[in-house]
Amino acid sequence: MADMPIVPPTKLAHVVYRTRRFDEMLRWYQTVFNARVHYGNAALAFLSFDDEHHRFGIANMSVFQPDGGVGEKQNSTGADHVGYTYPTLRVLLENYEALREQGIKPYWCIHHGITASMYYADPDGNQMEFQVDCLGSSDDASQFMATMFAKNPIGVEFDPEDWLKRLRSGTPETELLDRQKHEPISPIRGVFAQFMETE
Repeated sequence: MADMPIVPPTKLAHVVYRTRRFDEMLRWYQTVFNARVHYGNAALAFLSFDDEHHRFGIANMSVFQPDGGVGEKQNSTGADHVGYTYPTLRVLLENYEALREQGIKPYWCIHHGITASMYYADPDGNQMEFQVDCLGSSDDASQFMATMFAKNPIGVEFDPEDWLKRLRSGTPETELLDRQKHEPISPIRGVFAQFMETE
């Protein structure tokens, strides 16, 4: 087990930023990158300038932390995480296993609908998302975002140990990647949950 290969991602997928100047940030990325919004509400927006479903995510911290936060998180803005794409679910899960054997584990595993994702943090706390695309094309992902994200843009939590076991026992990747097979959706917590209830 100790010599299981660690697999690098196939591409850098996106960056998510936290801001307290939400509208200004959206205008800036739309202007500078000629980016279009694939999904947006007053709390969160996903934009892209090419065929990727999102290259940028913008999180409105005035919604997530309306009181400015406390302690280290006070007025927290800047990069939230960087997303990296893997070619298949099997590669993503086998890489999870290889990293786990080295003592590196994700702090959150979530099926967003457009991606199945594992979130990691480096020793300094920089966050990254290791993901695999769930849908056949960026157009399919944009359609999913337009029709399903209003219900829950966060997704459905999953257990990577369970998924790896099921994959190795013959469950097709397509079945695991179909978010609708994983309902009910995971609860949205905190201020964002309250915001979604008023949408």
